[in-house]
Amino acid sequence: MTVARLRYTVTWLEMDGRPERPRARPPLLRGLSLLRADGPPTHYFRYLYDTVGRDHHWTDLHGAPEEDLAAFLQDEAVRLHVAYVTGWPAGFIMLDFRDPRLCDISYFGLAPEMIGRGLGDWLLGEGVHMAWAEPIERLTVNTCSLDHPHALPTYQKWGFRPVRREERERDAVLGGG
Repeated sequence: MTVARLRYTVTWLEMDGRPERPRARPPLLRGLSLLRADGPPTHYFRYLYDTVGRDHHWTDLHGAPEEDLAAFLQDEAVRLHVAYVTGWPAGFIMLDFRDPRLCDISYFGLAPEMIGRGLGDWLLGEGVHMAWAEPIERLTVNTCSLDHPHALPTYQKWGFRPVRREERERDAVLGGG
């Protein structure tokens, strides 16, 4: 196990109107379903977060106090949608409507086994269209250069435009955790 200093770029994106692009067709994956998980327990969300983010150095929530994460997950304005394939969670998107004028895609990603199978484009599109079904003025998301290489182009394909970039660095455990 090695600790290394990682340099990365965070990109904030936004969309200020409904996308022109219609909903994508669901990928042909056996047993695909999309379910809303209202007020999930923190251990379940941490499982999703770690499954999706493990290969991309998602660690920000690891130090989050349990009661803060629980309050976020229990907030009725925060909506977690989980994509299942043959009964197991294959990806998720979390929409945060706590600001009444906007929706933020707080978290979005796929289990590593599902990357490259068309699920990401479909799931993001479902989230984008669900967000715009509400009376919002703007939809926001951020990604970073540690995320999957297709993350930024996929957001842009759906109509998000970059509005800010910031260079950052942090320590990360490599090769063991």
